[in-house]
Amino acid sequence: MKRTIYIYISFFGFIISGGCSNELLVFEPADQNNVETFWTSEENALSALTGCYQSLLAPYFGEGDWLLKLESITPNAFEIDDGSGATSIARGDNNPTLPLINRRYSTCYEGIGRTNTLLANIDEVPMDEDLKSRFRSEALFLRAFYYHNLVEYYGGVPLILDPPDNNTQGQLPRNSKAEVLEAIYSDLDAAAANLPVSYANNDRGRATKGAALALKARVALYNEEWSKAISTAQEVVNLNVYSLFPEYRGLFLLENERNNEVIFDVAFQFPEVTNNYHELFQQGNVFKDLIDAYLVTDGQTIANSDIYDAENPFANRDPRLSQTLITIGSSLNGELVTGDELFADLTGYAFKKYTYFLDDVAVPAPQPNQSEINPILIRYAEMLLTIAEAENELNGPTSSAYGAINQIRSRASVNMPEVTPGLSKEEFREVVRLERRIEFAGEGLYYQDIIRWRTAEVVMNQDGLDQDENVVESRSFNPDRDYLWPFPDRDILLNPNLEQNPGY
Repeated sequence: MKRTIYIYISFFGFIISGGCSNELLVFEPADQNNVETFWTSEENALSALTGCYQSLLAPYFGEGDWLLKLESITPNAFEIDDGSGATSIARGDNNPTLPLINRRYSTCYEGIGRTNTLLANIDEVPMDEDLKSRFRSEALFLRAFYYHNLVEYYGGVPLILDPPDNNTQGQLPRNSKAEVLEAIYSDLDAAAANLPVSYANNDRGRATKGAALALKARVALYNEEWSKAISTAQEVVNLNVYSLFPEYRGLFLLENERNNEVIFDVAFQFPEVTNNYHELFQQGNVFKDLIDAYLVTDGQTIANSDIYDAENPFANRDPRLSQTLITIGSSLNGELVTGDELFADLTGYAFKKYTYFLDDVAVPAPQPNQSEINPILIRYAEMLLTIAEAENELNGPTSSAYGAINQIRSRASVNMPEVTPGLSKEEFREVVRLERRIEFAGEGLYYQDIIRWRTAEVVMNQDGLDQDENVVESRSFNPDRDYLWPFPDRDILLNPNLEQNPGY
């Protein structure tokens, strides 16, 4: 069984998730900690840090909101049952009551509250100073991660850097996005300066120097700070600890977990903490638009290629298509895919990423909701495409930009033609954007891409089609409103100083 951070909700995790009520502290059993005695040992500090990581798990339990559900608000896929509200967002019915919108907001502030509490108290703990510094840096990385996941969806949010206290924090107004970004960069710089490049096996999965730098590069890219994005992504490259995993499909298989491409992932471990990714990703909720986006092996689109065959549409295509997606008529787990057994008859297509199955070899499937595959949040390929995109936006399609994207295409199991030199800045921009869509399909990144590129108002005002071009779902996107999510209705009601985003 894999070794990882053992995730559990400790007494500490309960009391700092969003402020303490007096009732929680009425009884003080002799064999348990309380607030006054907690910060007295390294063991308790470790438990507190585990509580900070534990908030990462919430979005990836059960229905995997942060990956598959975010894909369902893009032209890539749709949500089958609208249990999270992704369908409502995609159809233009975005509102402050949707579970996806409420959970992201509350989970991030839960994590922020926990990290703030650790950072405020860690100096009091009698423990090795180097280890204390590492704990502090891990918490800073996590706090930056949680704030990043707030500002990119809601814009400016209340910036809270102290332990939870409803009396002083319950009525705070929004800070500007610029102020929150400044705090994120500050946390990541401090974390990167003190985090190790790697860990021994028992601590694998914790935040590293590379994770802090990679998150900083992503934040800079998302906010069009091109020079910072380039230099920081290059720092990750220069660490010389990451590289592209040769097998694209294998990158997401359990046996290759935490391979050399993974910079940061979320830890699951059977039987203590599991998810149901294996079942969810096989649901046939992938649109034809994503299928049609994959290039032909001559490097051309299906509209321009001389070797594309509409009667045999999956032949001679970018190998990432068959390594990412299940299609009717292909092989999966040693059997011919008909559609019914994988629910792929809904559109004719389903995701293969994050499932256990191989193509021509039958392997046992996990029991329902018993998958332990770790969702990958940041990987090395993102750093290369960050360099390619930011370099082009800053300086045009330089050799550095071409070199970065061509590394992605030259992955051993992909081996697509290199990008033709001589493109204009605008032409190269479209190449990079398509490469990101294909490389990260099913990984929850494309939604923020179409938001930050301001292309959502085009691509999300088109119908989603199945393999026969029947309309599965009609989409609607209001550019005057939908580039930001609304603040949850409960938070608006409880805090009159919290200004709602326009249009909600």
